Amino acid sequence: MKATCILAATAVLFAATSCGSKASHKEAATVPDIEVTQVRVDSVTLFKNFPGTLSADASVNVVARVNGNLTGKYYNSGDFVKKGQTLFTIESSTYVDAVKQAEASLATARSNYDYATRRRAAMEKAYASDAVSEMELEQSRSDERQAAASIKSAEAALSTARTNLSYCTVKAPIDGRAGDSSMSVGNYVGGEGSPVQLCEIYDNRNVTATFAIEDVSLVEKVNEALEKDRAEIPVTFGQPVQHSYVAALSYVAPEMNTSTGTMQLKAKIANPYDELRPGMYVNVSLPVGVDPQAILVRDASLSTDQLGKYLYTVNDSDKVVYTPVQTGELVGDSLRIITSGLRPGDRYVTSAMLKVREGMTINPIAK
Repeated sequence: MKATCILAATAVLFAATSCGSKASHKEAATVPDIEVTQVRVDSVTLFKNFPGTLSADASVNVVARVNGNLTGKYYNSGDFVKKGQTLFTIESSTYVDAVKQAEASLATARSNYDYATRRRAAMEKAYASDAVSEMELEQSRSDERQAAASIKSAEAALSTARTNLSYCTVKAPIDGRAGDSSMSVGNYVGGEGSPVQLCEIYDNRNVTATFAIEDVSLVEKVNEALEKDRAEIPVTFGQPVQHSYVAALSYVAPEMNTSTGTMQLKAKIANPYDELRPGMYVNVSLPVGVDPQAILVRDASLSTDQLGKYLYTVNDSDKVVYTPVQTGELVGDSLRIITSGLRPGDRYVTSAMLKVREGMTINPIAK
């Protein structure tokens, strides 16, 4: 009987010990491994963003300056054209005839001048032998001068006629992309009275971002940041582009616009890949200072709820803490400045944010 009781007590004790061990293992198994990292503290250049639009570095209106029907168009709208390339032709028969007539007039003027020169020479000889009067000699000299003037007038008329004829072939004045034409082949253009626009050419090798600021003191801060820290001016666009771009400040208006209370600025952007177009929306990020102790976290680790941005931080007891934060600008495409809510040395969850919750104990894995 006594042995039976001892065996029973031993069994109960073993069962209790076994159950306690299983509970302990189960509790340990519920503590997940979660990747965490410390906030990063670094010196960063601070930027302020301003919206603007792009314009071509140069644009030229291509116009017709003579009268006639368009006889040819030698580019497709949107093509890149080279300076001197023929874009349009205009019927030239009238201007060809004008050149021929001017050439004939010049030939006549030169013939008259030759005659007047010979006659003046003959009159001088005759005057030396008292064969003609002084008045007749002066008349021959006057005729020679008039004949010389007629040559100059005829040469000018010929030059004008040739220039007008050259206008019948409309060429690109600059390199660039040619816009759509307002005229098609066969249309009549009356360019002599007032030039008629045929198309516009845009030189997009460099483009200009135009934007406005309200705080004039920013200009000094920007110039100081550009000079001291060699900061660049990043730009982004209203539509996706394949490459990244930076701008160089090129113009600051000398006065405020009284109607808008802003000052206009311009920045040049190199466009080597020809993917930026006039009229595109641009966001210009001006460097306005440096934060030597900026707190940075991975932007992908931030979450958002109805109260705003937050992180899951981890305290000294390895418990998860819901931590609301105020955020600043993005740095280097992956880090976000935290303006309030975190301190140097704080740890935060970097992955599996959906698996953690406020107050959960975790096994932090440094990442």
